[in-house]
Amino acid sequence: MNTHNFSVSELEGREQGPLLVDGADRDEDRFALDLERYWHEAISLKYWLSAIVIAGVLLGILVTLLSTPLYRASSRLEVSQVAADITNLDSLDADAKVSELQYLNTQYELLTSNFMAERVIEAGNLTRSEAFRSAFAIEEEDGLRPAIETALFDNISIEPITQSSLVDVNFSSPDPSVSAEISNLWVQEFVAANYEKRFGANIEARDFLQSQIAELRERLARSEQELVEYANANEILVLNAGGDSGSESAGQTLIGADLQALNTALAVAVADRVSAQAAVVAGNFPSSDPRNQLLSALSEAEAELAVLLSSFGPDYPEVEEKQAEVNALRSAISGGGQDLLQAARIREAELRSQVEAAKDRFLGQQGQGIRYGILKREVDTNREIYDALLQRFKELEASGAGQNNIQIIDLAEVPLEPYAPSLIQNLLIALVASLVAAAGIVYLRVTLSQTLQDPEDVRRRLGLPLLGAIPRNIEGRMVDRILEKSSEISEAYTTVRTNVNFLTPNGAPKALMLTSTVPSEGKSISAVGIATSFAQLGKRVLLIDADLRNSKLRDTLDLDVHDKGGLVSLLSNQVTDISAEIVALDDFGFDFLPMGRTPPNPVELLAGEKFSQIIEAVSASYDQVLVDGAPMLALADAIEMSKAVDGVIFVVETDRIKLRGIENALGRLKRSGAQLFGAVVTKVSQKNSAYGYGYGYGYGYGYGYGPEKDVERA
Repeated sequence: MNTHNFSVSELEGREQGPLLVDGADRDEDRFALDLERYWHEAISLKYWLSAIVIAGVLLGILVTLLSTPLYRASSRLEVSQVAADITNLDSLDADAKVSELQYLNTQYELLTSNFMAERVIEAGNLTRSEAFRSAFAIEEEDGLRPAIETALFDNISIEPITQSSLVDVNFSSPDPSVSAEISNLWVQEFVAANYEKRFGANIEARDFLQSQIAELRERLARSEQELVEYANANEILVLNAGGDSGSESAGQTLIGADLQALNTALAVAVADRVSAQAAVVAGNFPSSDPRNQLLSALSEAEAELAVLLSSFGPDYPEVEEKQAEVNALRSAISGGGQDLLQAARIREAELRSQVEAAKDRFLGQQGQGIRYGILKREVDTNREIYDALLQRFKELEASGAGQNNIQIIDLAEVPLEPYAPSLIQNLLIALVASLVAAAGIVYLRVTLSQTLQDPEDVRRRLGLPLLGAIPRNIEGRMVDRILEKSSEISEAYTTVRTNVNFLTPNGAPKALMLTSTVPSEGKSISAVGIATSFAQLGKRVLLIDADLRNSKLRDTLDLDVHDKGGLVSLLSNQVTDISAEIVALDDFGFDFLPMGRTPPNPVELLAGEKFSQIIEAVSASYDQVLVDGAPMLALADAIEMSKAVDGVIFVVETDRIKLRGIENALGRLKRSGAQLFGAVVTKVSQKNSAYGYGYGYGYGYGYGYGPEKDVERA
């Protein structure tokens, strides 16, 4: 009877009605279906997700209320490229030329380096700062320095201002004063560190020269003091500085000057004495001598006396008077020359004695002058070295006087209000975090779901054509809904029948078996629904109850057929007339072959040729034969029955059986050679129907659904 040999791939390629779309359409719709799946998974978890969001918001409020207020202080720096040194005086550290972006990024990294933390700790003496330690609750036993460094790095932040060379240095703490202090200290130390880096060599050289200059200054002062003390002790008075030799000559001392002056005066006195003596002897006096006037008067008087003598004779009174005048002048001239000569001799002798005395003092002082010269040369040497170092120090000051390229623009002020915690910010964070957590739960639920949620998974995961999706019934008995042609259940089975009609070129396969993975997946009621739908087309339909282990069709159809031998009697050859065992169900429009009594050996009954003969016999009399087979489980009943029918329709309940179990059951059927025509998905809820199956068939499907509760499991 298994005359149709179509593979699953061929069936997928066939046009199978409104629910069997081709592969291109499935690819286009897959993304939208996945989004809908996530959305409706979220709808099914709406209470849990709402609780997560509410808990997140409450947690944000609680964190805000319990958090310690933080105050943030901000200082601003200007970081410029390094400028050229305009002094051009032997710069000891050449500045590297780097790009502006690279330079700025380097400075930003340096601002948050361990080097800066160490400088701030040292400059602010934070290890002894009670305010800082109390602000961050740092105890001595915690290890002060590591704890302080951690507090600094956790609360310092750098915010470069876009499109500028400005950068804000922020520090936050529970104490506003500490925040302002650390922020200002940070920028000040950074500026100082940059200056030291740029001019560090000059600064070190200047510091060294400064210490050397101070030492030389002290040494020069000591040498000068020793020189003065030695001069005072030995009464060495220096009137003027010495020559280029750096020593002192005798003429430069007071004694030497006195000796020189006395020697000069002695020479003058000797000259005066010689002149006076010559004048006395020869009567010649120097032009400046007052006796020259007396000589002139004497000459005139003698001339007048000669005239008078020649005129009047020696006894003339006027001659006598003139003679007396000449005698007086001669006496005056003779006596004055002797006095002057004597005075010159006395002055010469006095000066000579003084020169001798000064010479003795000078000769005694020459030994002291040697020591004085040594001290004086030491003073001069120290002064020269001092002047040279001082000059170099001034040059280094000039070369190191370049302007720092990093400057403080604004110092931080003590903040008046805390910037954190922010209720709005915490609520937004909590809301976003809770939404992310909720989305993660939905994603994990969908991703890790091991059951069939989306009817489209029949194609994607199981590789079977989807013949139909049956909505979950929540109103009345299932059979009543099937008989009601306007119901969504009836329309769903009509769709299944339509798709079954397209399974082969000749229409629906004549003998079909329905099976499932486990009981109560809707297999039996689906057999009733499909049989009813075929009967509504005017076809002669026979439904065979072949679930020999746990038949539910008898109770589902509410039939009293205990007096019938049924299928079991036919299989065991207890009866041979098949028509006598068939029951006509006028309400449903099809005939029914009940199972009969539950046999002790179902597999043995189904494994023989009898079941195939029965199927072949009824197929000759009916247009459509449907077999309600046993579920797969770990049994061989369905496998044995599949050999007698044209193909198998697999029934899958949504959100119940793990896909791995379904795949195992399908694998067993395929390995046995059974022809799998497709699958029917049952009990599709509103969540599952969002994927486009089970609702929307018409007649207002989807309306009037209440809680998702099975009224009848078949």
